Amino acid sequence: MLAGAYEAGGAACLSVLTDRVFFGGSAEDLQTARSACALPVLRKDFTVSLADVYDARLMGADCVLLIVAALSDGELREFHAAAVGVGLDVLVEIHDESELDRALSVGATLIGVNQRDLVTFEVDTERALRMAAQIPDGVLKVAESGIRGRSDASQLRDAGYHGLLVGETLVRSADPAAAVREMYS
Repeated sequence: MLAGAYEAGGAACLSVLTDRVFFGGSAEDLQTARSACALPVLRKDFTVSLADVYDARLMGADCVLLIVAALSDGELREFHAAAVGVGLDVLVEIHDESELDRALSVGATLIGVNQRDLVTFEVDTERALRMAAQIPDGVLKVAESGIRGRSDASQLRDAGYHGLLVGETLVRSADPAAAVREMYS
């Protein structure tokens, strides 16, 4: 199971896709991953209603993803407050300066910079580097998407990122535990 391999490799948490339509994930995938290791789990899904926030908690997630580009200011504020209220951490995902301002306006303390454009799906591997210095001290910074290995991971850490959300590179690896370890070296 991937969850155990990631944990053995030194991952700090798991990101589990639960969207069935676009990614073939499920709540059961999250629950299986949760039971396979002791790591905290992010429900990676399109959170578009309050029910999605509460479902994340019921599934056993420790953290929920809020994508600024997919939410109005009111929804972002409401969903963030609800998640915090039920004890979830909140990874607020941004792509640019205006989305960063919106994330900060709701009190986000964990901000992810997604290097993948949600419309074209193209990856801009410089996006996280450009945004790093603009995220205030005291906010945990996570770089997302397009992280291919040790060199990318090192560059992002040097830019001030506290964490990396890596998917495809690890999933496709013949040895996921070794691939995680390599990201830390």
